[in-house]
Amino acid sequence: MSTITDADIDRMTSAVFIEPALRSRSSTRFWALLVLASVIATAGVVADSTATVIGAMIVAPLMTPILGVAVGLVLADHRPLVRSVLLVILGALAVIAIAYVIGIAVHPPDAYATNTQVAARISPRFIDLVAALATGLVGAFALVRSDISDTLPGVAIAISLVPPLAVVGLLLQVQRFGDAMQALLLFGTNVAAIIVTGTIVLLAYKVRVAARRSGYPVAKMSGRALATVAVLVVVVLVPLGIGSANVASDQQLQAKATPIAQDWAGRAGWQVAVVSVQNGTISVTALGPPPDIEASTLRKELDAEGMADADLVIRLVVGGTRVCPAHSATCVTSVTEP
Repeated sequence: MSTITDADIDRMTSAVFIEPALRSRSSTRFWALLVLASVIATAGVVADSTATVIGAMIVAPLMTPILGVAVGLVLADHRPLVRSVLLVILGALAVIAIAYVIGIAVHPPDAYATNTQVAARISPRFIDLVAALATGLVGAFALVRSDISDTLPGVAIAISLVPPLAVVGLLLQVQRFGDAMQALLLFGTNVAAIIVTGTIVLLAYKVRVAARRSGYPVAKMSGRALATVAVLVVVVLVPLGIGSANVASDQQLQAKATPIAQDWAGRAGWQVAVVSVQNGTISVTALGPPPDIEASTLRKELDAEGMADADLVIRLVVGGTRVCPAHSATCVTSVTEP
């Protein structure tokens, strides 16, 4: 393990402690990048574009004050610690507000029900915490070691901070409050992971000793600070464990309901486009020619197979797809998607 020098202490504190003056370079940089990242992330989520969302992850500066919390805890430096905590909270609220305003303008009719970017962020699981801990470990390691700082763009992509907050704002706007809280839980999981791993890495590298040697004011680290770090993990472990169980249950329910729904649609000449399960609710989207298919039949068939406790939402797209070949005056009806 390499020795932390005085220059490393100066580099780390200047990198993560944002100056209090709003017009300072670090403060204006943080807020400008945060606003831009919020717009990019929200646009990426609305457009269901993974590439755009990844772009927002690279631009987003929220990891800076989160690592600042870890450094502040280890050095027991009260003022930058409190300032970093406030920046995380205010920054998160700003992203949610920006996404909410953008959501007013777009407001899709399906309330993002078929949006894959939203779906990926409203079912946090225990494995998300494991991934976040590993990613936060790399981020903290890159902070301590200046020779591997080129890994930070990869860390920014791997740890999801702004996109979940954008999803929170969009879902609040369409009144999907429960799912919005799940996306907020994902953000909280990642924040907790960065703080925990950052604290562990900084203590392992004896940053406190190096800071004292360099003349940096280091206060006594109380057991309360370490207890706070431990509580952060416990607070997210419980809902993530419940979320993991719910996701596993939804996957089993989807596997069981899909063939039944496909058989139900096929008998009427229809085709099932999507079968999904979210929080125990089965959603089926079916395409086909008129007349409407009998929805109650599917409800009865699912009940007969032991799925009476699951809510069922059926979306019928009547008429199918019209295929009009080139150089032909005749269009034919197809139940398949174009």
